[in-house]
Amino acid sequence: MALHDLDEERRTRVLETATGEFVRRGYEHASLNSIIRTCGMSKSSFYHYFDSKSELFDTVVTEAMRALGSELAVPDPRELAGPEFWERITRLATQLLELAERGTWAAEAGKLFYVSDTPIEHSPALRDAIAAVRDWLARALETGRECGAVRDDLPSSLQASLVFAVLRSLDDWSLHQLREYSAPERERLARAQLRTLHRMLAPDSVLAGDPVPARGSESG
Repeated sequence: MALHDLDEERRTRVLETATGEFVRRGYEHASLNSIIRTCGMSKSSFYHYFDSKSELFDTVVTEAMRALGSELAVPDPRELAGPEFWERITRLATQLLELAERGTWAAEAGKLFYVSDTPIEHSPALRDAIAAVRDWLARALETGRECGAVRDDLPSSLQASLVFAVLRSLDDWSLHQLREYSAPERERLARAQLRTLHRMLAPDSVLAGDPVPARGSESG
């Protein structure tokens, strides 16, 4: 049976509970018994929907990506081309930050990408999600290089690997630390992160401008 066969309230409770358990305790130490008990389900009912911990984990990742994707309009990388490349990147990053600040279970599930014992090698959903992000990033950088918004003095594959590593570090830190700051401080730090990426990637001829307007001032 599929998770979607559950009513909406029970389905959300399972996803929220499983996300919290995996984030707090890691994959290996997460307890299915604790999840089942918190959800108020019998074991037979739970195993009617999930055969194993790995299947539950993959379901959480898949549903989180679907939920975020329904709220985030991710442009095709080719749509970023042109003089507004960095403004469009800023708009996308701002939307991501706003989603993270809502504190939904789907946003919380982003931490699963950084749990030390997350089973990347055994989780098709996690591998597919990471591969999709890497592919989009590589194509976005290539678009930026072609339109002159991104420096091209490094091999594109090396540049993509470097940027992916930096973005993972920024995302990991933000997911775990950013909410400890006040709203104005969160905005300041988010803008500083974007400026760091801009300085890392933009050609010297582009660096003079500030690509990070205050939140709420973006158009479109």
